[in-house]
Amino acid sequence: MSSMRVDTKQYFTTSGLVIGYALCSSLLAVINKFAITKFNYPGLLTALQYLTSAVGVWILGKLGFLHHDPFTYATAKKFLPAAFVFYLAIFTNTNLLRHANVDTFIVFRSCTPLLVAIADTMFRNQPCPSKLTFGSLLIILGGAVGYVATDSAFTLTAYSWAFAYLVTITTEMVYIKHMVTNLGLNTWGFVLYNNLISLILAPVFWFITGEYVDVFSTLGSSGGDWFEYDAFFAVSLSCVFGFLISFFGFAARKAISATAFTVTGVVNKFLTVAINVLIWDKHANPFGLVCLLFTISGGVLYQQSVTGAGSAPSSADKPTGNDNDPEGNHGKPVDIRRYKAKRMS
Repeated sequence: MSSMRVDTKQYFTTSGLVIGYALCSSLLAVINKFAITKFNYPGLLTALQYLTSAVGVWILGKLGFLHHDPFTYATAKKFLPAAFVFYLAIFTNTNLLRHANVDTFIVFRSCTPLLVAIADTMFRNQPCPSKLTFGSLLIILGGAVGYVATDSAFTLTAYSWAFAYLVTITTEMVYIKHMVTNLGLNTWGFVLYNNLISLILAPVFWFITGEYVDVFSTLGSSGGDWFEYDAFFAVSLSCVFGFLISFFGFAARKAISATAFTVTGVVNKFLTVAINVLIWDKHANPFGLVCLLFTISGGVLYQQSVTGAGSAPSSADKPTGNDNDPEGNHGKPVDIRRYKAKRMS
């Protein structure tokens, strides 16, 4: 009887973690789009997200709810290149959502296996993709090309940010994870270092992009009435969900199998598309949505091909020493890609 109660409790705990992760993951891209629509300062928005995550990890660590590595100058110095690329990925992602709809973001995010496979073969001497993997990559490419060709909201600015995001996130997958693995940080240590160093880097980008001029201009012209409740709500929601995805992602990955977690991630993309279509008109046309679903399906086939091949995973699939896709590994290797995907998705 006691065993049954424990199993029931564990079942509901696991179910709660998976549902929490699914809700956070599927809603985060839409919430970030909502936030950047109401608060049109991408550099400041991402800085507030970094601040929330870094302070959240520090406070929960002090309260004993989680364990993270201590922040030291020597480790931060080694971690700086990884944090820099991470910042670029988040920065380009936010600007992409600023100038394009959520569907465009998902299409380009789903194209990353294509570039990673090419980079692995060319620069890391990995074997050429299998026929199934190659076929899935062609499906991804076909869906992306169809989406771009029919995107009525196409602008050079939006797609410039899209390609910049694609390059930075691919760079993370192929290169940065190898350096981070050698630092030996646990998962929450990685979250702390990533967000705190990114927060320190944020003012540099404010000056480079000139965003600080827009911020001070708005403050100066508002006559003291600069506070807006809808913008405050949107930004707060974005920051809270950015941190929650860390908790639920790490906890869910620990509670369920890798396959179940992958399936949940795929379902989340479809949920994001459905939610985005239902709540407002900031989405693709019907044919564009079909191309988007085609691209996501190619990603599902790709995941199946690299998982079922039984060969060594490529850099897009191999566990790395750090990953901000929240998982309570407490020092065990994790995959650096997935946190970024969750923060950006």
